[in-house]
Amino acid sequence: IICQNYVEAFAEFELMIQRSKFGDAGKRVVVEEFLSGIELSVFVLTDGKNYVLLPEAKDYKRIGEGDTGLNTGGMGAISPVPFANDEFMQKVKTKIIEPTISGFQKDEFDYKGFVFIGLIKIGDEPFVIEYNCRMGDPETEVVIPRIKNDLVELLQATAEQKLDKVQIEIDPRFAATIVAVSGGYPNEYQTGFAISGLSLAEEDTMIFYAGAKKDGNKVVTSGGRVLCTTSLADDLTEALERSRELIEVINFDGNCLRKD
Repeated sequence: IICQNYVEAFAEFELMIQRSKFGDAGKRVVVEEFLSGIELSVFVLTDGKNYVLLPEAKDYKRIGEGDTGLNTGGMGAISPVPFANDEFMQKVKTKIIEPTISGFQKDEFDYKGFVFIGLIKIGDEPFVIEYNCRMGDPETEVVIPRIKNDLVELLQATAEQKLDKVQIEIDPRFAATIVAVSGGYPNEYQTGFAISGLSLAEEDTMIFYAGAKKDGNKVVTSGGRVLCTTSLADDLTEALERSRELIEVINFDGNCLRKD
C-alpha cells in the first residue's frame, strides 16, 4: 500500500491490524520509506564467489500509454537504460552488487545463479527495492539478445564456480521489446483466438511467446500476456520502431499493446 500521508497510513494500519484486511498475512505490518525516483533492473550471474554483470534493463508495467492504468506483468522493456551511465553503474557495483555477493559468503549461503536487483535511482544514487533469484519478464527479452556469450557456457561456468575465468561480451546495440496482451488484461479476458502474421520476423527481430499455444495448424491465445517482439538496432528509436512495425502486423481478436 502506497500512502500519501500519515493519516492515510494510519487508516490502512487499522484496517490491517484491527479489521484483518489481509487476514493472517496482515498481522505483521512493515513500514518503509517511500522512494520517489526512476526504476531499473540490474542482473547478475554469480557462482557464489564471483559474478558477471549482465545488461541492465527498464520495463514498463502500466497497461495504459503514458504509464497510466493498472499494473501488469510488463508491457515492454528496453536495454541499455539511457540514464544508467558508467558512473551510476559503478556505484551499483560497489554499493550493492559486491556487498551482496560478499554477504552470500559471510552468511555461508551457497547460491549459484541469477540475482535480479530491482533498483530505483534517486538523484544520482541507487537504492534497492527488491531482490529476485531469477530473470525478470519482459526484461529477459531485451537482456538475453544482447549477451554475445554462449548462455549454456555461462551457466556451466556458474555451476562449476569458474565465472572468474569468463569475460562477458555485450552487444552495444539497443534492444526494445513490446508486449501484445489479450483485451481486458490485467482483468478478465478471453482466450482461444487465432494469431496471424507470425512469419514476418526479419534479421535482428524476434518473437517471444508467452500466453500462446498450438491448436492444430494454428497458434492461438492462451493467456493475458500473449507474446512480445524484440528488435536490436543502433539507436533506441530505431529498435522501438522495428519492434512496433513487427507487432502491428501480428493480429488476434482483442489484441492490445502500448504504442508509446
